[in-house]
Amino acid sequence: MSKRVLITGGAGFIGSHLGDLFLEKGYEVKAYDNLDPQVHGEKASRPGYLNKEIELIVGDVRDPEAFSKALKPVDILVHLAAAVGVGQSMYEIVRYTSINTMGAAVVLEEVVKQKDHIQKMLVASSMSIYGEGLYLCPSCGEVTPKLRPSAQLAERKWDMLCPTCNTPCTPAPTPETKPLFPTSIYAVNKRDHEEMFLAVGDAYEIPTTAMRFFNVYGNRQALSNPYTGVGAIFASRLLNNKPPVVFEDGGQSRDFIHVSDIAKGCLLAVENKKADGLVFNLGTGRKLSIMDVGKAIASELGKPTDDFIVNNQYRAGDIRHCYADISRAEKILGFKASTVFEEGVSELCQWVSSQTSTDMVDIATDELKKRGLTR
Repeated sequence: MSKRVLITGGAGFIGSHLGDLFLEKGYEVKAYDNLDPQVHGEKASRPGYLNKEIELIVGDVRDPEAFSKALKPVDILVHLAAAVGVGQSMYEIVRYTSINTMGAAVVLEEVVKQKDHIQKMLVASSMSIYGEGLYLCPSCGEVTPKLRPSAQLAERKWDMLCPTCNTPCTPAPTPETKPLFPTSIYAVNKRDHEEMFLAVGDAYEIPTTAMRFFNVYGNRQALSNPYTGVGAIFASRLLNNKPPVVFEDGGQSRDFIHVSDIAKGCLLAVENKKADGLVFNLGTGRKLSIMDVGKAIASELGKPTDDFIVNNQYRAGDIRHCYADISRAEKILGFKASTVFEEGVSELCQWVSSQTSTDMVDIATDELKKRGLTR
């Protein structure tokens, strides 16, 4: 008998790709999803990309009765469901914490009630819980700074300085052992996800693994959601013949990983007992500047690569650099990202060119400005 998997958020970007991979490997798959209008559109229905073999249950993770039914009978729970958006989380604090933290609490209470048939849990965490990544200071060695001081940012000095000696630092791969300094409500919620699942899994002897996703991109990403990944935001602007907006000087960097590699890493963790009780970075180990990402997307879409609005502003809570040290995932899971950005962005742009997207970036930026979160 094949194993049965329930993926919360299973009709979304990452969840649908993971569902495809589970099906390919012989699992039975159910998706539990609220079809959030911000992600799926106002008249949300079953997405066309969702595999017909996946049973879709429309429900909210905060609804214990609906979730309890969905969890029967399931062997493996993958919890991806979350309200996503760093900036929006800073002014929709109650909604984000309700969906994310309290939603996780409801899910876990139901898991405890049905623990006899739950063989494994996997939860999506995020690189955002690190805050800034790891840095190297030429004088002090490895340093783990918190946010850049507001006085420094007000002078438009963007690079990270050593918190001890004030010397310019260079970014280094960020390992799972780095102290966590979440700088947004979304990041705090994601830390809650990780710690709540691991604590309950340990207490009730349910094997549990947390995966810290870095910046995920690929097809099926919500193009009209202004709080989604930066790649989709840039593509949406360009397809609507508007120049992408870049904060700071565009030199800030992240680790961009293709959604197919995220799915692969999650499957490896589900199937490997050595992953139980651990957290893993899922990234590529390569840093790319935001400006380089934007130019690559513009080039693929046949749009000008020099028509970007570099606004020389910063958003409260934004970090400068963070990219993954993936040595733990390589050693324990045998994981290594297989899609290089140059190939993945080509596929992304082919997909977005076939979609209709409504550009909501100006509205989202105005919301941040109204609340004093951009300076």
